[in-house]
Amino acid sequence: MEQLLLCFLLLISCFSHAYCTKEQPYNAIFSFGNSYADTGNYITLVKGVLPYDVFEHLPYGMTYFGQPTGRGCDGRLVVDFIAQNLSLPLVPPYFSKGQDYHKGVNFAVIGSTALSLDYFRQHNITNIPGTDTSISVQLGWFDQFKTSICNTTDSCKDYFRKSLFIFGEFGGNDYTFVLSAGKSISEVKSYVPVVINTTKEAAESLLEQGATTIVLPGNLPTGCIPIMLTLYASTNKSDYDLLGCLKHYNTIGYYHNIKLREAVVQLQLKYPKAKIIYGDYYEPVINFLKNPEKFGFTNGAPLKICCGGGGPYNYNLTATCGQPGVSACSNPSTYINWDGIHLTEAAYRTIATGWLKGPYAHPPILSGFY
Repeated sequence: MEQLLLCFLLLISCFSHAYCTKEQPYNAIFSFGNSYADTGNYITLVKGVLPYDVFEHLPYGMTYFGQPTGRGCDGRLVVDFIAQNLSLPLVPPYFSKGQDYHKGVNFAVIGSTALSLDYFRQHNITNIPGTDTSISVQLGWFDQFKTSICNTTDSCKDYFRKSLFIFGEFGGNDYTFVLSAGKSISEVKSYVPVVINTTKEAAESLLEQGATTIVLPGNLPTGCIPIMLTLYASTNKSDYDLLGCLKHYNTIGYYHNIKLREAVVQLQLKYPKAKIIYGDYYEPVINFLKNPEKFGFTNGAPLKICCGGGGPYNYNLTATCGQPGVSACSNPSTYINWDGIHLTEAAYRTIATGWLKGPYAHPPILSGFY
């Protein structure tokens, strides 16, 4: 029923908005989120603050750039592949110097949350970053930035109408911080409605400012992430599914995604002339694990990471990727996971294609264009 509703809404937007054309789809990309989207903001923000930042060191960036760029990956992220597919430049980080931002800007920061840090402190969640880069902060940066590219409400709306907004992933770090405070999985899930509402309100603020295409990415399967498999390893075999993932932890991302898709439908009903897209991270990762060879992940151990310091999944809390003495595998494209938290460029490439053309976006970004 939900799929039929989404198809119907897309059909409406195709006739009521200029989506059924062969023109250049978008003139700019605006990106928000955390480490799955950050193209360099974090390393600038922590410069001189942290004694050692792993993201500033090889082997990060080894596959495509040949040097670290601040991305939590061996190469490109989903937002990079989308930009290249749309014949746009790679989206520059907001805190970079001397960049041309007329084709878009990236506000995402590694470690970002949906909820403000004050919210966590008020709920006695204290294992959080020292600097707030949450949704509200990133939207504040966007408000400051937009005066440099458009001077009036109408000119901004016209500019944003021709832009693609990628808003997230948000929520993964929120739940990680709550878990690290010793909360149960059911307690973590109690934060999901607040995270979703915060994300939905933020997306609505962009729609009110003129955005007409916005992607809202969901969460990954939490129980399949090597850092989670390491931190919350169980001696009870029944805690794991057939893929080797922690079943109960996967319910966090699954529940989040259900609620996010409901929010997408609600926003689409309220803004029928806009194109509001659910970007799926969960299903592709599950598909990679079910049939890794089909996607080129031939290392023989789908849950093992490329860059790490040992252990069952090659993830070691005391010897993480980017630290001295920690090396990467020779061919990252044969791995799903890069460093225990983030995916490889090869995995992001497949996900990006799935967002652009299907089946990992609802509706696909390019639906109605080609």
